[in-house]
Amino acid sequence: MGKIEKIRLTPAKCAVDLGDGSERGFYVDQDYILNKLHRPHRAVNLMYCYYPLDKEWPARAQDAFADKEVGFAWDYPYDNYFPYRGGLEGDRSGEPFTCMKDIRRHGQDVILTLTCDTHVSDEQIAAIAEDLKPYGRMMLRLNHECTGDWFSYTKRSSYQEIADFFVRFKRILNEHAPQIKIILCAGQVSDLKKPELEMEDVFFEAGKVTDLWSIDNYIALNWGWPYEVAEKTNKSHKLTDCRIIFEQMRATYKRYVELYGVKKPLVMSELNADGDVAGPYKQAAMMKEFYELVKNDPDRCCAGITLYQFRDDGRLGLEFTDPSNPTNGIEWPLLAVYRDIIDDDFFKPGIESDGCIGEVSEHDNDDVSADAGFEQTLRWGGAEDAEGVAVELAFDGNPIFAEANFNNDLKDANLMLELNGRWFYKAPGATFVDFMPAFYGKDIPAGSTLKLRIFAPPADGVNDPAQGEGWTENYYYTLRSLPDIRLRFEPVI
Repeated sequence: MGKIEKIRLTPAKCAVDLGDGSERGFYVDQDYILNKLHRPHRAVNLMYCYYPLDKEWPARAQDAFADKEVGFAWDYPYDNYFPYRGGLEGDRSGEPFTCMKDIRRHGQDVILTLTCDTHVSDEQIAAIAEDLKPYGRMMLRLNHECTGDWFSYTKRSSYQEIADFFVRFKRILNEHAPQIKIILCAGQVSDLKKPELEMEDVFFEAGKVTDLWSIDNYIALNWGWPYEVAEKTNKSHKLTDCRIIFEQMRATYKRYVELYGVKKPLVMSELNADGDVAGPYKQAAMMKEFYELVKNDPDRCCAGITLYQFRDDGRLGLEFTDPSNPTNGIEWPLLAVYRDIIDDDFFKPGIESDGCIGEVSEHDNDDVSADAGFEQTLRWGGAEDAEGVAVELAFDGNPIFAEANFNNDLKDANLMLELNGRWFYKAPGATFVDFMPAFYGKDIPAGSTLKLRIFAPPADGVNDPAQGEGWTENYYYTLRSLPDIRLRFEPVI
């Protein structure tokens, strides 16, 4: 007999998030990414823009201004991110909502990076807040890198106007969707001998009202891409010792705490070492070193890191977009290194037990099923706060077959399952999951006990207002049975 436990997801010591799509690449579906990286992220970052007052809107800038001569990625009249299709003028059937649902179905939270014209009305801001309300405990990174001068909103507004807009947006967001956390990305400590933030006086109120502080920093970057190839004979690129980037991050966090007298999470919202500058092997080595520095930081200054990005048209991704077939990705050495990084317990969410709630029965031929009458309501708050169940499974050694079959009660369930360190997704309608990839290259001694962990994020990717009070914070699913588990430890013939 094996135990069934109630379990909880808790925050990682440092969360790992992933960028998926930007001006440099298209969105890649979460099934593909999960299969490549073997685990979900805390959150997935999407990058969109909102310039509804422009007559060309909502066309993407590169399409609306196809005849314009451009020599820099941000030379268009508005930012060349994909257009945010919602808001007062739009609808919620297209992007980014299809991507947000895909992310949440797969047990991850959403980070929406949105560059926005600061002249939009309160009504337009409120409409965005209502758009995002059903997506649970997501994060909104508004007008990032706002002490720079490349985004269109920085060319149309003063820095004080940008700061005031952030405060106004946050106030309206709190009125309509208070569960959404907002991220301020407004400069950093660049000079370690002078630990001050850029424009810290201008963005002081914004830093006070924000939920998270943030910086973007690249160990290596070719900002001239795609119009300039990085060479020793030109200058639109950089390479910095990753220890300097790490110390700038630490100094930025400490300066924020000094300024405000409180501690809020500081996240690195964009990080990579551009292969255009460093090449594939140095890129992987530097990134590994940076994550090690974060792991060994005694002050725990960094609460989360977003890798930019999964698949990139340049060399800023775990995959490179196949130029002959953009639907394909070509794996870079960084991908395998990154997969090992995020397999470290320091970057994984915790899983805690709330005690035994039942037992499973082992039948002939190692089939496992729950005792009759099993029923458990699972709560999904988010990737750092969810309740599930764990089922103990006994192993006679290395399995030949390990699979789950889902009966009528579970056929339409939307589940994330973890076994032996690898995560699997079961979509509504799927009746079978093969767990064998969790055992490839791993030796399981006879007599081992492993736990199959089961969580139930929202099947539609959105929370259900019919669930009553607190529906924006939590989604509930009643698990009325457990899957039938088939384990075999020798070939059938």
